[in-house]
Amino acid sequence: MAAQKSERTAPNSTRRSEKSRRAIYDAALALVGEIGYPKTTIEGIAARAGVGKQTIYRWWSSKADVLLEAFLDLSEQAARDAGPDYEFAIPDTGDLAADLKAVLRLTVDQLKDPRFAVPSRALAAEGVVDEQLSRVVVAKLLEPSLQLYVDRVRAAQEAGQVRREVDPRIALELWVSPLAQRWLQHTGPISYEYTDTLVDYALYGIAPHRAGA
Repeated sequence: MAAQKSERTAPNSTRRSEKSRRAIYDAALALVGEIGYPKTTIEGIAARAGVGKQTIYRWWSSKADVLLEAFLDLSEQAARDAGPDYEFAIPDTGDLAADLKAVLRLTVDQLKDPRFAVPSRALAAEGVVDEQLSRVVVAKLLEPSLQLYVDRVRAAQEAGQVRREVDPRIALELWVSPLAQRWLQHTGPISYEYTDTLVDYALYGIAPHRAGA
């Protein structure tokens, strides 16, 4: 009786690639956190991830590209961890000020979390000298969040809470840009009180209130 051939399952290249990609993400984020972006190299990421550097260059053209994709993946993981009921949107309770304050407080929490803060700063710094990277960061990372503010301001316009002629894209800069500047340039601490004040100044102005206004 002839012996039966043992059936061997062929290696799953898709699974292997995903495992390597995940290891590269983790390595890039870990190294940037430990030694900083300038000292992080493709070779260092490859060694930390246990892959050849040619594997990294097969998928990405630079360490900035690796870090950007790793950061996007980190953000997606955070959304998944928030649970199935998590909704990527600014709430509309009918109170624009309260809704903006709530989402900006969440932003403060994220900006203070080293997992997000370190790669965010690295990408922002590199984007200053690399215009193409900056455009990619804006398109993939910032634009989706900015559009949420646009949508919420437009809803407030429909409800008569914001003047019709106000440009939502300019309006959102009144609270987003000062926060980003203070965080990036260390011009002052960021806190709930700070972002709450930004919203109040943006919505109610800083000129004296006139009787009957």
